[in-house]
Amino acid sequence: MSDMFTEIKQEVKEVNPAIVFPEGTDERILEAAARLHKEGIIQPILIGTRQDVEIKAKEIGQDVSGITILDPETYEAFDELVDAFVERRKGKNTKDEAQQILKSANYFGTMLVYTGRAAGLVSGAIHSTGDTVRPALQIIKTKEGVKKTSGVFVMVKNDERYIFGDCAINIAPDSSDLAETAVEAGKTAKVFGIDPKVAMLSFSTKGSAKSEETDRVAEAVMLAKEKNPELNVDGEFQFDAAFVPDVAAKKAPDSPLRGEANTFIFPSLEAGNIGYKIAQRLGGYEAIGPILQGLNQPVNDLSRGCSQEDVYKLALITAMQSLQK
Repeated sequence: MSDMFTEIKQEVKEVNPAIVFPEGTDERILEAAARLHKEGIIQPILIGTRQDVEIKAKEIGQDVSGITILDPETYEAFDELVDAFVERRKGKNTKDEAQQILKSANYFGTMLVYTGRAAGLVSGAIHSTGDTVRPALQIIKTKEGVKKTSGVFVMVKNDERYIFGDCAINIAPDSSDLAETAVEAGKTAKVFGIDPKVAMLSFSTKGSAKSEETDRVAEAVMLAKEKNPELNVDGEFQFDAAFVPDVAAKKAPDSPLRGEANTFIFPSLEAGNIGYKIAQRLGGYEAIGPILQGLNQPVNDLSRGCSQEDVYKLALITAMQSLQK
């Protein structure tokens, strides 16, 4: 395991936060939860009937005897969650509707986070991204001043760490969306021990090409600086001008980044998704995420093709995010 996760485990273990896993009968979830519990790093909360969870755990040889298992149908504080949900939704759902909605594992788990019964949530091993993110947006919501959540990856290889975003959520971000992603990515970078040097990427460097697309990125740079004047952010950049000092000296000699960017904001979802997968598959970087940023409390989405190791690491990241609140 990389040094980054060694550091995260040391910090998280001191607090031992509770993290909800709505997919309590999935083999990968059970393996990761049992491992986290045994190591004393995180207090897992598995959602499901006790019988179903214990039967599945026994089938795969995992001990869940000391892990909290909650079933929405029998949870003693269910009515409290229903009332809190109705209040949070401000009349958009009746109490009867809320009772049905909170029988859904993701909604139930998200309400545990919202009401402080857990520090964060990890889902997506079985559910779609929409099924994971929708409850978070409706209940936990984005931070004040943030209109949209965004998804970033931490790219790790040996001692190298970089942030790539948005690679998961917003298909065609406008200048304001890109600026928000940049500012939040700077905060995310700090969570993982990265001093953020944020590059807004394009196919142009500092006006070398002129188009609606490059103007959008250049405007995003200005907006990001307005949102956070202390953030070291610049652009628009081609990737080499953001990352290679010799190229930066030629293409952007006045940039404060000097070709040393470590946090990269892509101009569209397709660019971000392609970019992180190239770095992962050709560059040999481990892609950890997507990590959802901009929410009031941490909720993170797994890929349905995830491994037990992916669950384990994303749970650690979620726990780490909870410490920054």
